[in-house]
Amino acid sequence: MKSKITTVMMVLLAAFITLGGTTSCKSKKRLAKEAAEAEYKSRVEQSVRDLNSILDDETLWSLEEKESRVQTIKDWNLQNAEVDDLLSQVEKKLARERAQRDEEERREREEREKANATDAVLGRNFVSIANSNSISHANRVINETMEMFESPNVPVLIIIKQNSGFNDYDRPTTIEKYLNYVKDQKKATEKVFQVKYNNNGKINELELIKK
Repeated sequence: MKSKITTVMMVLLAAFITLGGTTSCKSKKRLAKEAAEAEYKSRVEQSVRDLNSILDDETLWSLEEKESRVQTIKDWNLQNAEVDDLLSQVEKKLARERAQRDEEERREREEREKANATDAVLGRNFVSIANSNSISHANRVINETMEMFESPNVPVLIIIKQNSGFNDYDRPTTIEKYLNYVKDQKKATEKVFQVKYNNNGKINELELIKK
């Protein structure tokens, strides 16, 4: 009789352990599902906030940071209608920003190239005028140089000293007077520091600095 009771108890215990294991497994699956759903909801909410912030220019992110954030959201593959719509809007906005920045960088490169070319031409012409043994040759170079300027009266500012970010200038002159000064003194002691142009690409202000 005792043996039968022991057997029954062992069967009940085994059933209890099996049932407990099944319940524990189901509980873990439920918790995992709830965690996944919570993470999905959090990502959707964060994506909506971030994308709206980008659309409304409410972030301090660089263009690269915004593009990276968009890529992260796309990689999440949330398959949410609101997120998908915002992604479409943001991608178009960032494409415009990228095109605008590329255009600005192109213009800056062209301006630098133009400035470098202008610096080189002016530098060569100053030296050519100063070293010329012929007045007619010097005058010809002066006339060629003057064609680069808006008028003979374009101001020329000569920096004689720089101190803590501030410039000390010599007495202002004009490009016509300066070129003739170089011809008369037979020396070119300044180099180009900064050039400004009008809308027609002519120089309307020239800054020089002592070599």
